[in-house]
Amino acid sequence: MSVDSTAPTPVPAAGGFTLDDYVRLVNDEIGMPLAPEQVAAAFDELPDWDSLYLLKLVTTLEPAIGHKVPVGKVLEARSLKEIYELAVTG
Repeated sequence: MSVDSTAPTPVPAAGGFTLDDYVRLVNDEIGMPLAPEQVAAAFDELPDWDSLYLLKLVTTLEPAIGHKVPVGKVLEARSLKEIYELAVTG
């Protein structure tokens, strides 16, 4: 299955947004290079991470998961994996 990066991200079925989907979203939709083994790294260990990526991530993640992301809690997250867990658990 090929993904057209210009098409809107489809809304997956409830609970269907996997960690692999998330890593793909970070790479393809927000344009930050991320290897699967880096997802649990602290933000200061990610050489490309900055606040612009955080903004892009939240605005891209919400339509992908089909609901709002708790931004207050996202700001307290220390890694991309923590953001993923907040996003999929609400």
